[in-house]
Amino acid sequence: MKLITLYLPEPYIQALDLLVIEQFYPNRAEAIRVAIRDMLSTEVWGRKQNGWRKSN
Repeated sequence: MKLITLYLPEPYIQALDLLVIEQFYPNRAEAIRVAIRDMLSTEVWGRKQNGWRKSN
């Protein structure tokens, strides 16, 4: 894995912390990894499997 740094609005961080407190995820990093994986599955990998391309 590679380290990245990003800035998030405070409400996002508070929501992530709530997910960790409620034990949906073990930590912020894992919650963010899952969110990115799910987004990529839909927006990139899912489109390739369905033969869909975004037109310019």
